[in-house]
Amino acid sequence: MGDYVVVLEAPIIVRDVETSEDAINVAVSKVTKALNKEKLDFVRVELGYSQCPVCGAHFESAFVVGNVGLVGMYLTLKVYNAQTVEHAVRIAKAVVGKALKKVPLKVYEIRELTEEEGNGIELDE
Repeated sequence: MGDYVVVLEAPIIVRDVETSEDAINVAVSKVTKALNKEKLDFVRVELGYSQCPVCGAHFESAFVVGNVGLVGMYLTLKVYNAQTVEHAVRIAKAVVGKALKKVPLKVYEIRELTEEEGNGIELDE
């Protein structure tokens, strides 16, 4: 049994936005509202970052074309008592997937929980 921090990457589509800042604000609000509705306020929501394929610089993952925005988000949660790394991923995806039903979730990062980080909510599958 192990305890893990799982970071999931999620693409969020938002409509009727004009700038990437608008898209970011609407996406964060949309995701936070969906998580809170399912009582998942322990999931940390952060803006994702992409890397430029030409110069390698990092930039906010928010793009707007024709008033439709695509925003990359990172969703971080702690998973306790998972049998394996794969089990921790399944638990994290199931928990977040409850709130973000049609959003594809990809593992961005997973690591073992340190003792200092250990306080939090326990999740069971």
